[in-house]
Amino acid sequence: MEIPKPRHPNIVEFAVYGRYALFSDILTRAGGEKTSYAVPTYEALKGVLHSVYWKPTLIWYIDDVRIMRPIRFARKGIRPIKYGGGNDLAYYTYLEDVCYQVRAHFEWNPNRPELAHDRNENKHHNIAKRMIARGGRRDIFLGTRECQAYVEPCVFGEGEGAYDNGGIVPYSLMEHGFTYADEAIREEDKGKLTLRLWQPVMEDGVIHFPRPEDCDPTLMRHIKDMPIKPFGEGTFSGLAEFAGGEADGMDD
Repeated sequence: MEIPKPRHPNIVEFAVYGRYALFSDILTRAGGEKTSYAVPTYEALKGVLHSVYWKPTLIWYIDDVRIMRPIRFARKGIRPIKYGGGNDLAYYTYLEDVCYQVRAHFEWNPNRPELAHDRNENKHHNIAKRMIARGGRRDIFLGTRECQAYVEPCVFGEGEGAYDNGGIVPYSLMEHGFTYADEAIREEDKGKLTLRLWQPVMEDGVIHFPRPEDCDPTLMRHIKDMPIKPFGEGTFSGLAEFAGGEADGMDD
């Protein structure tokens, strides 16, 4: 398969890797013994980018992910804390020795008109690339807090991947992610928390993600009502950071 070419001018490309990952299957969460999906979810990779660089002015879109190492599972005994006190015993099934190449881009958040003055594409793009080169602004993890990970710049498609000649591999129904009210694009999703499901297909190690609003609407469910918290005077103490000018120096 030919590696897809970038479709947006403000893309970022990075590798994220770690000893373990846990992209927990939503069907296993309720039982207390978590099992990872075989491939990362859109939401988990978006979370990595949020740890690298995030501003409410923009929305990150994950375009593609490339699986660089063989998919291997490892089962570990865990003693999670019980809500009523004490510890319990559970078995978690992790992915082991993972590495992914990720391509993403950002677009302005139409639900944040109060931050329209911060829509400087060149500024945010350059800051995001610098933060990737520095390993991110916050701790990076893959799916869950105990799965520490690391990011570094890469060129998407370079290097040898474990499934470069693996053909087409379809996966069963899995989580795509959540649409929060402040990032909702479809009118019917506004003011709601929406769960998205999908059936990914990996071709020669690469998975292309649809945009959240382009997921199959029959596989979306509204979980609950969710108001949008406004950013403005009296609601956000750091609003001056988005005013431009000298405040931009804080992003370095």
